[in-house]
Amino acid sequence: MKINENFLKIESSYLFSNIAKRVREYTAANPERAKNIIRLGIGDVTLPLAPACIEAMHKAVDEMSKAETFRGYPPEYGYDFLLNAINDNDYKARGIDFDISEIFVSDGAKSDTGNIGDIFSLDNRVAICDPVYPVYVDTNVMSGRSGDKVDGKWSNIYYMPCLAENDFLPEIPDEKVDIIYLCFPNNPTGMAITKDYLKKWVDYANANKAVILYDSAYEAFVTEDNVPRSIYEIEGAKTCAIEFRSFSKTAGFTGVRCGYTVVPHDLQFDGVELNKFWARRQATKFNGVSYITQRAAEAVYSDEGKKQIKEILAYYQNNAKIIYDGLASCGFKVYGAKNSPYVWLKTPDGMGSWEFFDLLLNELQVVGTPGEGFGPAGEGYFRLTAFGSTENTQKAVERIKNYFSK
Repeated sequence: MKINENFLKIESSYLFSNIAKRVREYTAANPERAKNIIRLGIGDVTLPLAPACIEAMHKAVDEMSKAETFRGYPPEYGYDFLLNAINDNDYKARGIDFDISEIFVSDGAKSDTGNIGDIFSLDNRVAICDPVYPVYVDTNVMSGRSGDKVDGKWSNIYYMPCLAENDFLPEIPDEKVDIIYLCFPNNPTGMAITKDYLKKWVDYANANKAVILYDSAYEAFVTEDNVPRSIYEIEGAKTCAIEFRSFSKTAGFTGVRCGYTVVPHDLQFDGVELNKFWARRQATKFNGVSYITQRAAEAVYSDEGKKQIKEILAYYQNNAKIIYDGLASCGFKVYGAKNSPYVWLKTPDGMGSWEFFDLLLNELQVVGTPGEGFGPAGEGYFRLTAFGSTENTQKAVERIKNYFSK
């Protein structure tokens, strides 16, 4: 028996596990001060599910209690009632035409963005933004697609620095790449991509026979008309892109787990549909999302659900504005927030991102996420999320303002 030695290449602790460990250690050493900790680090929601979703779940639970309405294994790719709701509201309503066989319901975008690599050869060259959501890099390391780590970077990964100098947008590669990970609105920087700029990526992918893996988990936070909610708003995207969506941030399903992935039939390489590959992968390795969860997700698209979720999103958007405005007022360079629940800030006085993390935790009892955890280009930056309560968000911002205004 031999182990998968690729796991030895990556850090044993996931970024957010490492943060949680540090917070636990601080809490154990400072039990009284730890009572005042405000967590604006992990992107976990705090408001309860929309009443429409709760009502749908209760009804579904009642159905599961009766033999005539009980349901066992769900359909592999999702119940038609949810697939149709997704298709009608997220695509047809925006003039995008799909068949429901191109949509795959799952337990979330994290799983799908991590597992999508199963359908691609290990010989592909991967392009990833820097900084970036850690799952994209780590899963390619685990699979053996990353090469070796040299000076903090993986040899077979093409890094696309996203810095203030380029508005935190990746530049089109100057060499051939095969698999391109894009996430917009972006995690961690909170920045958005315009339709015109995304069209350049679609054109590049089609011209170079590459595939774009487009994580659109934060599309519900988009407020500007020139920012796409879906990559399929861009002409030509169906022949080069796979899109990942999540109900986690849109509807607070972080603890319920539901999302979906779109793999168009038009997306083909060497005459083979990637849709068929993903369908086979899911049928083999995934057993579907529960009926109760899918009924809750369907309720997201009801008239009441849309109204309630719009109010929840506005709550978090207001929190993002509080963070952005508060930090900007005391001299921080801040980015994001407008189309995203994340605020990306430059650490003060040349501080390292983990150094700044320790300062906020030890001095102010505020938890955020060090930019270095998102990649080499994240060093010197820091992420705060808008998913706390407004009361705690205001308290955290006031603590930071008071400390750095001295």
